[in-house]
Amino acid sequence: MNTVKWNTTDLTQINAFNRNTMMELLDIQCIEMGEDFIVATMPVDHRTHQPMGLLHGGASAALIESIGSVGSALLCDLTKEYPVGLEINANHIGGIKSGLVKAIGKIVHAGKRTHVWQVDIFDDANEKLICMGRLTVMIVQKT
Repeated sequence: MNTVKWNTTDLTQINAFNRNTMMELLDIQCIEMGEDFIVATMPVDHRTHQPMGLLHGGASAALIESIGSVGSALLCDLTKEYPVGLEINANHIGGIKSGLVKAIGKIVHAGKRTHVWQVDIFDDANEKLICMGRLTVMIVQKT
């Protein structure tokens, strides 16, 4: 994987940008960035449960799309273009009832018009794999 060029920003700015969004509602927090990855956390509680008291697959999908979208936004010139989710898939491997999940998103492809992200979600307490997903992002030109 070639090194990608992130726009200069910090985690405080990223998390502030997510105010009044689903990311804020689900308390998704970006906690780390590297050359080709982003790490975020999300609590497993009443906001993210399904009726049986487990982490909802839709909450996992929201976390996957959030990481990929943030990452793609950092690769874009937002004055000229913006990222939108094009396709997402998620394989739910394990369950979790409470605590915190940590998601690690890695850029697989950073093209001019599409980006592909691999995102793995783990139980933060024991590093058990909970979900693995892939997100394709389309880069749309502003008109």
